[in-house]
Amino acid sequence: MNTPNKLTVLRICLVPFMVAALLINFPHHYLVAGLLFGAASLTDYFDGKIARERHLITDFGKFADPLADKILVISVLVCFVFLKLCDPVLVIIVLFREFAVTSIRLVSAANGTVIAANMWGKVKTVTQIIALVAVFVFQYFLELCNLSVIPIPADIVSTLTFWLFVAGEVLMWISGFFAAISGIIYIKDNRKAIKDM
Repeated sequence: MNTPNKLTVLRICLVPFMVAALLINFPHHYLVAGLLFGAASLTDYFDGKIARERHLITDFGKFADPLADKILVISVLVCFVFLKLCDPVLVIIVLFREFAVTSIRLVSAANGTVIAANMWGKVKTVTQIIALVAVFVFQYFLELCNLSVIPIPADIVSTLTFWLFVAGEVLMWISGFFAAISGIIYIKDNRKAIKDM
C-alpha cells in the first residue's frame, strides 16, 4: 500500500477517536475532537497532493479517498445532531447525496469503471470542513467560557451561545447547499451509470 492510501486509511482510523472525544464530556473535549478532525482533514489534503506529485494515483485511492471523506464528515454531523448543534434535515440531505453518489460509483466499479470525485465534490468537501471546523471553534470557545477560563458574564455567554449556534447553522447550510448541488451535477454527469443499474 502506497503512502497516499495509508493516509486515507489513517483518516478512517482517526474517526472513532474523534467521535469518542466529541461525545464523552470531559474538559476541553471539543479541542481534542477538533484537533483529531483537523488531523484527519489534513490527511485528505496530503494524500491527494502526494498521489498527484508522485504519480501514485490508484483505483483504490480514487474510491477510498472520497469514502473516507464521507465517513469523517457524516460521523461529525451525526454527533452534532446528538449534541443539538446541527439540524437533522441537513444530515438527511447530506446522507441522501452520499448514498446516491456511492451507489453510482459502486455500479460503475462493477462495470469496470472507476469514477473519481469531480470539482463540485471537492467544493462540497471544503465547505463542509470549513463549517465543521467553525462549529468546533465556537463550541470550544463556549466551553472555555463555561469553565471560566475566559471570564465573560453568564448573560453574555447565553447571547453568544445563540448567535454562535446561528452562525454554525448558516455555515453548515451553505455546505449542505453545495452537497445538494454537487450531487445533482454528479447524477447528471453519470446518467449512463444510472441507466445500467
